[in-house]
Amino acid sequence: MTQTHPRNPGAPLDPSWFEHVAVNTPAAEARVADLTARRGLTREWQAAWLVNAIRCIDLTTLAGDDTEARVARLCAKARRPLADHILEGLGLEALTTGAVCVYPTMVGAAVRALAGSGIPVASVATGFPAGLMPLPLRLAEIRYAVEEGAAEIDIVITRAHVLRADWSALYDEIAAMREASGAAHMKAILATGELGSLANVYRAAMVAMQAGADFIKTSTGKEAVNATLPVSLTMVRALRDYGARTGARIGFKPAGGLRTAKDALAWQILMREEMGRDWLTPALFRIGASSLLGDIERQLEQHVTGRFASSSRHALA
Repeated sequence: MTQTHPRNPGAPLDPSWFEHVAVNTPAAEARVADLTARRGLTREWQAAWLVNAIRCIDLTTLAGDDTEARVARLCAKARRPLADHILEGLGLEALTTGAVCVYPTMVGAAVRALAGSGIPVASVATGFPAGLMPLPLRLAEIRYAVEEGAAEIDIVITRAHVLRADWSALYDEIAAMREASGAAHMKAILATGELGSLANVYRAAMVAMQAGADFIKTSTGKEAVNATLPVSLTMVRALRDYGARTGARIGFKPAGGLRTAKDALAWQILMREEMGRDWLTPALFRIGASSLLGDIERQLEQHVTGRFASSSRHALA
């Protein structure tokens, strides 16, 4: 069963925590380049880190032609993400992904397909991916997803609030979404590729956490630029600063553009070096992905058998 962590109680809006923060973009780029260059993982260590990545994946389908049958196949993959011979070769009896992420209308199908597995269903909401709907409709969509059985809600923010530096409007919006989420954990998608600067990314992340977000998430996967390591470093530093002020432990979810086993390793290295081992668990780290799992399974089959299989042998659904 995927672990959860205590809810973020939030904090009053306080712009002094972030308004005057500057982010040195070249320094951020240099930091992540150094991280991924100097920590090498080979053989058993690499296999262990790839298995951990699977535990942290929010296995996702967010397509216009999604059906209950497609969702059921995805859920079957979430229950058994690796072929039996790979599990046996790794000495594992069982392994699941961190969650399955779908549209609100597919939540019921996912809940039924995952019954008894302990795998939570996450639902995007609030007019995903653009979020350009009246707030009452976005809140109603959250409530619908929760009523259908979603244990986690991935909300999108109004990017214009960030671009105008209207922090009160952003805070009030996210706080209302947190209230509508009820007992479901809430992940705030910042759509970082549309925020204009790393400084804006930091500020938006801090406001989201003050408003009660349990996770901060990079992207919808639909922007021109999605998760990058410099953006992720900026967000991780924000959640670290928030934790230092409040004691709250906030989760992090990169999404969009993570497609290879190498990507899965790079983001875990970032979390290990910046936040420590506690943030390498599904309770505090998720990877939003669909195609990533296929490449990880291919790499693990090579580790177990000494041979690379065709990617078609590891289709998700």
